[in-house]
Amino acid sequence: MDGGSITVSSEGRLSDSPLVEFIWRTRSDRPSTFMSVASPHSEIVVMKHNGKTMLTVRGPETHASPAPMLENAEFFGIVLKLGAFMPHLPTKSILNRQDVTLPEFTNQSFWLLGSAWQFPTYENADSFIDKLMREELLVRDPVVEAVLQGRLKDLSLRSVQRRFLHATGVTQGIVLQIQRAQKAIALLHQGRSILDTVYEAAYADQPHLTRSLKRFMGQTPAQILPPHQSE
Repeated sequence: MDGGSITVSSEGRLSDSPLVEFIWRTRSDRPSTFMSVASPHSEIVVMKHNGKTMLTVRGPETHASPAPMLENAEFFGIVLKLGAFMPHLPTKSILNRQDVTLPEFTNQSFWLLGSAWQFPTYENADSFIDKLMREELLVRDPVVEAVLQGRLKDLSLRSVQRRFLHATGVTQGIVLQIQRAQKAIALLHQGRSILDTVYEAAYADQPHLTRSLKRFMGQTPAQILPPHQSE
């Protein structure tokens, strides 16, 4: 999440869970708008605002778009690994901020498939994920990782495509495009020139890079380059 000047503090950490990519938290100080960038990952996000707590399941985003940020709100998120999903919430149905907020049970708990669950915290997020896994409310299709690593041979192409789409909500092509845009962003932040980034991230040419970053990251390469750098 990129909150810019609206963020008072933010931090993140890795997780030991095989289903978790990253865990983050942040706090906003005033209402504003930030650019929500494309991501192939689903997330579980907990927000505290005006004395209420909400847990929301978010799907992947296939393009950048502006999103609102509430005043004096606290957030923490669990970014799931590719292929991790909640079977009762098809990933394809929660794409592009068609988020699902689970109903509140008490101030300290929410309702999930007939049971009350305590809201997780940034500190105990790993235990929360472990419990979801034990209850088979969060699973991961190993086909997704195998596909991305190029080591899947036993399934037909049609079966692989079907399982990949079911688990991630998007096609392998979209995942690869977003990952390439993320690599380009990292190169530009490191001070690489636009032309070097075109080559290192394997874009066809500079217009191709520009179109990709505008779609997935909401910025052009020139907007991302450090202010002091020029071509």
